[in-house]
Amino acid sequence: MAEKSFLTDIEIAQQANMKKITEVSRGIGIDDEELELYGNYKAKVSLDLLKRLHDKEDGKLILVTAISPTPAGEGKSTVTVGLGQAFNKIGKKAIIALREPSLGPSMGIKGGAAGGGYSQVVPMEDINLHFTGDIHAITTAHNALSALIDNHIQQGNELNIDSRRVIWKRVLDLNDRALRNIVIGLGGPIQGVPREDGFDITVASEVMAILCLADGLQDLKERLSRIVVAYNYEKQPITVKDLGAQGAMALLLKDAIKPNLVQTLENTPAFIHGGPFANIAHGTNSILATKMALKLADYTVTEAGFGADLGAEKFFHIASHYAGYKPSAVVIVATVRALKMHGGVAKTDLGIENVEALRKGFANLEKHMDTIGRFGIPFVVAINRFVNDTENEVQELFNLVKEKGASVAIAEVWEKGGDGGTALANELVNVIEKSQKTHAPLYNVNQSIEEKIEAIVKNVYGGIGVELTSKAKKQIQDFKAAGWDNLPICMAKTQYSLSDDPSLLGRPEGFKITVREFKPSIGAGFIVALTGDVMTMPGLPKKPAALNMDIDENGVIKGLF
Repeated sequence: MAEKSFLTDIEIAQQANMKKITEVSRGIGIDDEELELYGNYKAKVSLDLLKRLHDKEDGKLILVTAISPTPAGEGKSTVTVGLGQAFNKIGKKAIIALREPSLGPSMGIKGGAAGGGYSQVVPMEDINLHFTGDIHAITTAHNALSALIDNHIQQGNELNIDSRRVIWKRVLDLNDRALRNIVIGLGGPIQGVPREDGFDITVASEVMAILCLADGLQDLKERLSRIVVAYNYEKQPITVKDLGAQGAMALLLKDAIKPNLVQTLENTPAFIHGGPFANIAHGTNSILATKMALKLADYTVTEAGFGADLGAEKFFHIASHYAGYKPSAVVIVATVRALKMHGGVAKTDLGIENVEALRKGFANLEKHMDTIGRFGIPFVVAINRFVNDTENEVQELFNLVKEKGASVAIAEVWEKGGDGGTALANELVNVIEKSQKTHAPLYNVNQSIEEKIEAIVKNVYGGIGVELTSKAKKQIQDFKAAGWDNLPICMAKTQYSLSDDPSLLGRPEGFKITVREFKPSIGAGFIVALTGDVMTMPGLPKKPAALNMDIDENGVIKGLF
C-alpha cells in the first residue's frame, strides 16, 4: 500500500471504515424517529429534535477562521474536521458543523469543502456532488420565483413591475460565465416580455442565505415573503409577499431545511448543511445545524468562510445576531506557505525555505489576531503544518505568535487525523476554562448604514475610511425611507486582501474602501455593500477540475480530489 502522503483525498476517503449513520446518530442521542435516512451513511434530522432538547444547556461553540486566503492554501475545513476528531481523542464529546460544497467550485478550480487528508467528512463523493439535494431544492425554489415574476409581467402586470428594475436573477449551481448577462422573452408576444436578465451561482442566492438563517419553517416562509424582487414604475419595492409566492417556495424547501448528518473518517458526527458564499453572503452553515450540535455535544466546532475579515466578521455580526450564539473561542488557521505568499514569495518558490518572507507575511495574521481580539473572544492560532514546511519556518511562526502574547498550537491533522490535533484541542480547553471574556459586536444594528460600514472598515480591515459612490449615497436614503437601515451589513469584498484591491496582500495600510452600490437582502436580514468586482457567477478556468474526473464500470469515482 502507498504511504499516507501519496494517497489522494478521494483514495483516503474510499478506504474509510464508516459506521452506519444510525449508529452515529444513536451515539449522540438522536432518536431513530428523528432521523430520515438517505442510504446507509447520510441522513436528515427532523426539526423536532430541537423541540425535544429545547431546555437542554448548550455546549461550547468554537469558530474556526483563518488568515486571508492565497493560492497556497490554508486548510480551514481540514483543521475544523481534524479538531472535532481531536476533541474526541482527548475524551470530549464533539460535533462539527460545516457548509455544503457547491458544484461550481468542485467542477471548477477551488475544489470541494469536505476537508482533506486524514481529516475529511464522508461519504466524501456524495458530499461534494449532489449530497441530499439541498442545493438543487434551493435552485428550484429560486427559479420558481423567477418564473412567477415573468409570468406576472406577461399576464397583465397588476403590480406595475418595471421590467427594467427586476433585481431577481436566475440561478444555477455551476460556474458558467456565458450566463452572467442574458436577454429573455425573445420570440414574440407569447414567449414573454423581453428584458435583460442574468444568472448567479445558486450559493449566491438570497434563498440560500435565508435557509441558513431561518430557525424553522414558519420563519423560513416569513423571510421568503420579505425578499425584494423588483421595483414598480413609482420605484417602490415589490416583494415575494406581493406576488404571493412564499408558500410555494417554502414547500419546495421543506426537506432542504432539515440538517444533514454524516461523519468524519474517525466517525465523529458532522452536520453538513447550507452553503452561502462568504464574500457576497454571510458564509456560515445553517443556524439549525449548529443549534442541533450545541444541544448534542460538549464542543461544537464550526467554520466561517475565507479570512476573519469576511467569515468571522459576518459570523459575529449576522449569524450570531440572529442565532444568539455565544462563542467560547476562535481558532485562526495559518500556514507557513500562505504567509510566505503574503510576504512576497511566488507560488512556484514556496518549497524554498524563506524565514524573512514569513516574518513579513506575518503582518496579515497579526491583523486577524487583532480583529478577533476586538470582538473580545479568546483565540488560539493553529499552525496548519504542511509536509514541506521546514522546522526553522514552523518554529519561527510559533515564536512570532508567542511574542504577541497569543496562544498557539501546531496542527498536523491532514497527515495524522485527530492525533495531529490534540495539542490544539487541549490548548482550546485551557483557553476556554481560563477566559472570562464575552462576545461583543463592533457596531449596533441601530447605527446608521455609514457608521456600521466604517466600524467594519476601521476595526476589521484596518482601513482609514469609506467612500460611497453617488449611487450608493442615493440608495442609503432610499433604504432609510423603506425602513431597512437597522439591519446588519454584509460586506461583499475580495477575499484575497484586507482591502478591496485583491493585489494588496499582507497588511495594507492607509486605504479606503469604496462602496459602489447596495443590494437589499431583506428576507435574509442584511444589507449587502458591494465593493470592487465581486463575481456572483464565477467562470471556469482554462482546464476545469471536471476534466480530470471519471467513474469506472464498478461505480468507483476517480479524480474528484
